[in-house]
This record gives sequence, C-alpha cells and structure tokens, in this order.
Amino acid sequence: MTRISLDHTFQISKDAIFRDLDGEAVILDLQSGTYFGLNAVGAHIWQLLVRDGALRTAFDDLCREYDAEPAVLERDLIALVSRLTEARLGAVK
Repeated sequence: MTRISLDHTFQISKDAIFRDLDGEAVILDLQSGTYFGLNAVGAHIWQLLVRDGALRTAFDDLCREYDAEPAVLERDLIALVSRLTEARLGAVK
C-alpha cells in the first residue's frame, strides 16, 4: 500500500452515504452494509474531503481552525484517511 501523504487526494466512494447526527456522523457503505462512525472532528474532516479531496487543502483548513500542533493534525488526518481507505469508503490517489 502507498504511504499516504499530504500530497495525495481522497476520492470518496460512490457507495458511501454520509449522515450528520448533531455534529457527529455515520457513513454507510452501501456495498457492504458496514457503518463507520465519526466524532465531530472526523465529521468535519469528511466534509473537507467531500469539498475538495486534496489532503493538503484539508490540512491547511484544519491548521487555521484548530489550536493544535501541525504535526498532530497531519498525523490524525492521515490516520483517518487511512482508516477510511481500509473501510473502502474512498481511495487515495
């Protein structure tokens, strides 16, 4: 598997259905019937990825919005994208 970096983009699967539940979210993979839960930050990241797909753009937005070390934001973003990819909710390009 390719090592994910901020230079990649995330393309959301056509089988992934997102629902916001008061700030938290659930994603349903229509193909497998599997649910994937996201906390408020994860739901926000998903929405950033829907908007653009570029991990660098999502990272830049997160850096502006959250008072956290950039290295922590990068690590958490890449970890979430990795988990979403493993769950077949999208693909890294």
